[in-house]
Parts: sequence; structure tokens; C-alpha cells
Amino acid sequence: MRSLFRPTLVLAFATALLLGTTPLVAQDAAVYRTPDPAVVKVVDAAPTPGVSLSPDETRMLLIQYPSYPPITELAERELKLAGLRIKPAVDGRSRTSGATELRIMTVAGAASVDVSGLPGSPSIENIRWSPDGNHVSFTHATSDALELWVLDVNAARARRLTDRRLSLTAGNAPTWLDSRTLAAAFVPEGREAEPLAPSVPAGPVIEESAGREAPARTYQDLLQSPFDESLFDYYLTVQLARIGLDGDVTPLADPGIAWDFSPSPDGRYLLVEWVHRPYSYQVPGNRFPQRVEILDRDGALVHLVADLPLQEEIPMAFGSVATGPRSFNWRADAPATLVWAEAQDGGDARNEADVRDKVFVLDAPFDGAAEELATLGLRYAGLQWGDADLALVYESWWKTRQLRVWRLTPGDTSAEPILMIERSYEDRYSDPGSPDTRTNEFGRGVIRRTADGSSILLIGQGASPEGDRPFLDRYDLATGETTRLFRSEAPWFESPVSVLGEQGTSLLTRRESPEDPPNYFVRNLDSGELTQVTDFPHPAPQLKDIRKELVRYQRADGVDLTGTLYLPPGWEPEDGPLPVLMWAYPTEYKSADAAGQVTDSPYRFVRASAWSAYLWTLVGYAVLDDPSLPIIGEGDVEPNDTYIEQLVSGAQAAVDEMVRRGVGDRHRMAIGGHSYGAFMTANLLAHSDMFAAGIARSGAYNRTLTPFGFQAEERTYWEAPEIYYAMSPFMHADKVDEPILLIHGEMDNNSGTFPMQSRRYFAALKGLGATARLVVLPYESHGYRSRESLLHMLWEQQEWLDRYVKNATPEEPTAMRANLQLESDS
Repeated sequence: MRSLFRPTLVLAFATALLLGTTPLVAQDAAVYRTPDPAVVKVVDAAPTPGVSLSPDETRMLLIQYPSYPPITELAERELKLAGLRIKPAVDGRSRTSGATELRIMTVAGAASVDVSGLPGSPSIENIRWSPDGNHVSFTHATSDALELWVLDVNAARARRLTDRRLSLTAGNAPTWLDSRTLAAAFVPEGREAEPLAPSVPAGPVIEESAGREAPARTYQDLLQSPFDESLFDYYLTVQLARIGLDGDVTPLADPGIAWDFSPSPDGRYLLVEWVHRPYSYQVPGNRFPQRVEILDRDGALVHLVADLPLQEEIPMAFGSVATGPRSFNWRADAPATLVWAEAQDGGDARNEADVRDKVFVLDAPFDGAAEELATLGLRYAGLQWGDADLALVYESWWKTRQLRVWRLTPGDTSAEPILMIERSYEDRYSDPGSPDTRTNEFGRGVIRRTADGSSILLIGQGASPEGDRPFLDRYDLATGETTRLFRSEAPWFESPVSVLGEQGTSLLTRRESPEDPPNYFVRNLDSGELTQVTDFPHPAPQLKDIRKELVRYQRADGVDLTGTLYLPPGWEPEDGPLPVLMWAYPTEYKSADAAGQVTDSPYRFVRASAWSAYLWTLVGYAVLDDPSLPIIGEGDVEPNDTYIEQLVSGAQAAVDEMVRRGVGDRHRMAIGGHSYGAFMTANLLAHSDMFAAGIARSGAYNRTLTPFGFQAEERTYWEAPEIYYAMSPFMHADKVDEPILLIHGEMDNNSGTFPMQSRRYFAALKGLGATARLVVLPYESHGYRSRESLLHMLWEQQEWLDRYVKNATPEEPTAMRANLQLESDS
């Protein structure tokens, strides 16, 4: 409970001197700060290159990304329209990260070759292989345009394909129609100047409810005025076109707002989802009215698929969908077959129904009647295509966490489906894996069969009580029996990437250990022989000596829990207990068994990032990363009905385990988290006295501001007001008697975590006499991007942890120091 003790300012400074520190005050945030140099060095380390495999699986494109961008990049002009964030200078999305280097190497392991001809200071995104693997398309961002480039793989040389400016405001990257032609969205030629904001509004902004339910979660960056609508029209309107490798551009249809477009596998048609008015100020652009059309290669209309209305009235229950056709796609193994789903239950997950969805197909030239491919008792969750005799359709249901996978015969829609898998998708231990795929002649991924055609291959994470152990299995299509071909073995974490070649005797894997960064290997499945392909160095060798351990313990009610423990280099138990940082994120479950499953591996590489909690081992802390904090609601019971009790119990078990091991000092433990983890942190400080301090980043603290559900909560505020109240840290701010550091991005666009959440929570804490510090990072969103912001975030966390955790002692209760510090901050 909050202390009523109110020392004077003199006593506050006296205590600060005794602690050997100076008070943190708001003025400290006037400039960006940096944490300990050891931490900075890790943050600035270049990341390990990304890898993209060619369609024929013989070559690899190595993609080098930079570290974190400067704050000047985030400070550039940005528009927030209909749920999108747009960089108007280039007609593209803002807050993206471009690669700076490309290299090509063979899977056989030859030395990599640098790609020549790249632009100066490249910023490369949207990388796509042509179906034949001879070219790679990509976009390059200059200061005022997005350009279309192509890489000749055999010559290892890149060139700009056209001087026409791309438009990627809707996020649609150029895509291959065939191996010599692309489809792309360009800025319309002759476009006029951007609309100017009116100096005087023409009238008020008016919205009206028609008396029908239209619940909406707390979306951000929505349209707010007629002027926003005009900007949306201006920047989202594009000219679709096809472009050959010779640079010749052929317009397709009239300019319009192409929300999405995709070519048929044979390249003869283009499926386009055009957005049109009326717009909404309540939902993002993906729920605006859409006219779905199929165009031919010259842009002529071939078939009107659907004209869908504004989707403001989708019920809020998880599993609810729009009525009418949805989830449009192409059949990957056929030249031109359109696929879509339609709800049979009114789209409302609350309705009782034996049939939830149906899946339909329509072959080119799209002038016949659609055929019914599948009838589903749960909600449609996607398709994987193989051939005329094999496709897999997925269906799932949120309320029960149920998943079913049915085997279909696409060439005979009258054939009965075969149930292949039925399980709870929460149950990681029962996951049989997903089919390995190959690239077909259309450049599309299809299910790979074994050489004799009798089986498919399944790749999975291999979750088990001993941790994740990735595997490759053969699944016999006739009997349903599986044969294990490979399983990762300690002390390595080795993940199958793809089976190589028609015979399937070689496997490309990604292999790592706590000390060794991920690299690619070819494994002979018959002999087990390994051939190393890449040789990426450790990005931060100073982390090699950090000790990692997967720890297991139990909650008071018997639920099994796990966490990943990181210990400073050289620490031994005889050195005495350490200050501990626990960094966590609660998860809801419908099954206690699933909640107790292990979700990590002790053999994974320790990846370095500004977001890595284990960085604090470099400055003397033990870190318990991602300790299990399950919130369980079995049967008809909702998890959140006992959220606080389960949260506190899980945290208490983690604290007790750290003390039992001799790792942690019970008086020097901190709790922290981001987003829902911040919400967790504030609740633990309000409802327990286990922690000396807390760090809460980009959280939501008042659930009445998210009245139509949050996280996994389906009930509205009006259906469960007591739950919303009990779970809101804001309502219990008077109980917080430990120091709490609040950090928030000034431009957070995540649903529910608008910056006001932290501002109002801080105001409540300050008004009630708690020790709290609020840091608002300029230009940052829900996840912070700039180097300056990330280093300052780490500095704030280090200062807070050192002051209130590392230097805490049993003789000086944290609550008293908290109140002393408050007076100095005031």
C-alpha cells in the first residue's frame, strides 16, 4: 500500500547522496542519452544477413540490413490516413527498413559474389525472384522517389528498369506476371499538386449511427475529415501497369485506388481489389468498400467478382468476418483458378451454426458457375495447394482453440474430404508440422511430394518438454503414418529450411547454438554428413560468455512454468545473489496443459538487439526472460475472470525460483514489459510487493478506453464492467508503492495503446504521490526504431534499474526511497 510518509526536499537529497546517485528529474530528458558502452556496442553491431533461396533451390541471395536508422529519418513528414502511415515524399509507406547490400552464392557453397550496379547508398526492399530464378526484382528508395530495379542473377548485375515513379502507399510491391514481365503500381502521370488544407473549414465533421451495432476496437490513424479523404484519394490512387525487362511500360485500366492486386499463376490475368467511397472515420482502409475485378493482360475487365460494401458492422467476437465473398486468392497449382470463402453463419461467431464457411473456385475464363470446394464447420483459415489430387484446407475456431486440416482432391470437387489433423492449436507438443513446399513452373509454392509421389514432407518446431527440437517427417498419404527423417540434436538448434532436389536426399538447414550464430548447412539425410554453406561471424562476440539456461518451476496451483535465464559472464553461485530483471508478456490459454508447455530451446543463439532483455547481464544483472505467465480459463470460464490472481501467482513462482537457485536477491528484483507486458507490470506493482521497481513501455492502463475488447478479451465493457475495472492499473494507481518507469512512443499507432494511456496513468501516479517517471520518445510508434530513441530507452532503463534495484537494500524499503525521490522530482 502507498505510504503516507512525506519527507522534505532536504531529506530527499540526503538520501540520494547516501545512495551515491543524483535525482532523476524531467529535465534529464532534454537530450538523448546513451547507456553503458558495452550495451551500445551490442546495439550498433550489424545484424546477420538475411537469406532468400532461389526457386530452383540452387542459389541464395544474401541480404545485408543496416543497424538502426537515425532520428532524422523518423522526423521526415508523415501522413496518417485510414490506418496507413505514408511517406509522401516518395509515395510509399513510412518506417520501413531497406537493405544496403546484396550478394549471390550457390547452395553448393561457392564464395559469394557482390552484386554490381547497385545505386549509391542503396535502400532495397520488396525483393522477389522471377519464376525461372534468372532475375530478382526489388525497389529502391531515394530521397524523393521509389524506383523499380532488376538484378540479372547470372551476371550478378543490377539496373534500374524505368524512370517511372512507383507508388507503394497501399503496400503492393511489384510482382512477376511471368519470368520477363512484372505488374506494378505507379504514380499516375500528370498528377496535380497535393491538395492544400483549407484555411477555413467548409463545415463541421458529422458522423451518424443508423441504429445497428457497429463495434470497433480502438483503431488509430483513421480518417478524420473531408481533407483527410482528399489526401487519401491523392496518395492512394495509382496507375497499374505491366513492365517488361526492356523497360517498356503498358498501363492497365484507369487510375484508381488499388488496395491489392495479384496476377494469376499463368500471368494472363490480374486480380484487383479497388477501394471506393463511401469512406469511414471508424475503421481502417481495408474495411472500406471494394470492387473486386479480374482484368486481362491488357487491362480490360474480364469478370466482376464482387462489389463489397463498407464493413463497419462486423461483430466483435473473435472469429467474426464480413459477409459475402472474402479472402480472394489464386489456386497456386493451376493456370488461372480463383478461390474465395463465404460465411454461412452471417459472419457472426456468436451465432450457432453447423456450417461456418464455404470455399469456392472459379476457373478461367470466369463465365461459368463457381464450384464448391469445401464446406467447413469452423472458420476458414487458408489453403495449401499441391496438385490435382492434393490440397489442404485449414479451419479453426477461436473459442475452443480448435484446428482442423482437411485433405482435398481439387481435380474432383465431388470427392469426400479426408480429415488429416484435428488438434488444439494451443497444444504445441501435438503440432505435426507444416508441409515442405517447392516452387512450381508458375513461381508459386506448392506442397512437395516425395519422389515416388506417395508421401509429403512435414517440417515442424518440435516443441517438447525438453525444449524445441525442429524436425522433418515423411507423411504417407495412404496410411497417415509418419516416419522421422531428421530431428535437431543437442547441443545444436538446427531448423530444416527446405528439402533439396527431386530425390529429396539433401536438406538445407539453419544451424545455431548459444555461442554460434545461425548459418546454413546442407545435410545428407542418408549419411548425416553436414556441408557448411554460409559462414556468418558472431555479430557481438562479447555476448559469447553469457550463460543461458531453460528453467522449469511450478505455480502454486500446479501449472508448470518455464523461463529463459541469462547470467553474467563469469558469475558463480558462491559470488552471491544478483539483482534480477524479469521481462515478461502474459498469454491467455483455454488449457492448463497447454499453458505449461515449454516454449523455447536452451540451444538457440542469443540474438543481439536493442530489444534484448539479456543485455543487462553485461552490467551485472541476472535476467529471467519470458517467464511463463499464463492466464487460463478452461471450459466456459474466461481467462480474465481471474487475471490478477493468476498473474500474481505466476510472478511469485518466478521470484521464488530465482531465490531458490541462489541467483536472485528477493529485495532486488524488477519487473518489466512492453505493450501488454507494460499492462502486466503496472498490475503487478499495484497488486503485489514482490518487486523493487518496474519498467512499463508503450502500455494501456485504463481499459474503459478500449471498451470493445482488448488483447484476448471478447466481452465489451458493458458486458463485463467489473473485469474492465479490476484489470485496469489506472483504477488501482493508489496501491502502487514501488517506482515505475513509463516509456511511450509519441506516435504510437497500436490498437489501444495511444500515448494518452501513459500520460493519464502518470498523472494519476503523480497526483497520488507515487514515484514515477514518464519518457515520451519523439516520432516513435509502438515499436521504437531510431538509434537515438533506442539508446535513450536503454539509458533510462539502466538508470532506473541501478537506482531502484541494484542499489536497493533490505534495510531501506523501496517505498520510502520512492517517496523521498518524488519530493526531489517535484
